[in-house]
Amino acid sequence: MDLRLGQVILRNPRAPASEPQKTFTFDAVYDANSKQRDLYDESVRPLIDSVLAGFNGTIFAYGQTGTGKTYTMQGAWMDPEKRGVIPNAFDHIFTHISRSQSDKQYLVRASYLEIYREEIRDLLDPNHGTARALELRESPETGVYVRDLTSCVCKSIKEIEEVMNVGNQARAVGATDMNEHSN
Repeated sequence: MDLRLGQVILRNPRAPASEPQKTFTFDAVYDANSKQRDLYDESVRPLIDSVLAGFNGTIFAYGQTGTGKTYTMQGAWMDPEKRGVIPNAFDHIFTHISRSQSDKQYLVRASYLEIYREEIRDLLDPNHGTARALELRESPETGVYVRDLTSCVCKSIKEIEEVMNVGNQARAVGATDMNEHSN
């Protein structure tokens, strides 16, 4: 592995020299000593600002069990220093809305899904345990979407946190020796 500014270049040392290397680009790397707020301000705040300006945005947390996805995304909700991406985004969005001009209208809809064992599950569906896996679709008018995914309109931080709590209760937990609360 070769680390360069904004890139990771991987080569298989056992492969023939003719096999191409794989290059992956990235915006930032945060280690275990990084602060939640720094990650949010540097990597997420610009995305949320774009969403508030009317663009679509996605934050996709992906990685092996025990690598810190849940902590990075949720953190410790009650500790401002340890709040993760999600509670910081909720605060950012609803603070912006409360301070916006009266001639602007916002619609906040929340969905909660997980991809577990390569199946898309709707964590807000009361029948999620027995429901079939959802399908990823694409439409020329709306773009990529998940068919039949539950969506809730939220008018406050409290309402969207309630949606989050419902979804958290439905998550598939893959307990391991590394982290018994991750999935």
